[in-house]
Amino acid sequence: MYERSMYKIRIVLVALAVTITGVASAHHLEESSIKERTKPTGKVYRVGDDVPVAKPAVAEPTGPRSGSDVYTAKCAMCHDAGVAGAPKVGDTGAWVDRIAQGEAVLFEHAIKGFQGSAGFMPAKGGCTDCSDEEVTEAVKHMLENSK
Repeated sequence: MYERSMYKIRIVLVALAVTITGVASAHHLEESSIKERTKPTGKVYRVGDDVPVAKPAVAEPTGPRSGSDVYTAKCAMCHDAGVAGAPKVGDTGAWVDRIAQGEAVLFEHAIKGFQGSAGFMPAKGGCTDCSDEEVTEAVKHMLENSK
């Protein structure tokens, strides 16, 4: 008798679960639900259509960056640690012979690159977005802080 009662309870629970599932999922058949799930995600344009075009972002020129800014953003990674023989800023001994060559030579080496016995300086220190003027200002900044 107990087993028969448990069997009936199981059947009732399964039937109840099926009913609840059906009621809960019936919403997916409603027209509003179908429209929401199948609405277009974009627009298709054909030749001749008036297509809206966003204006491209325009970078306003801000002028050259300061020597300090260029040094911090581009030069410090090598000249603070002495990477590849780079003279450390503030190490006067490392700069004495370089300063003796004159600023024009230092500027040229910084802009065009240089391979010396003490190390390697890539053109513009690898700064592809630096102007010659900005590199020159960065060298002046290093010199001012290394005398």
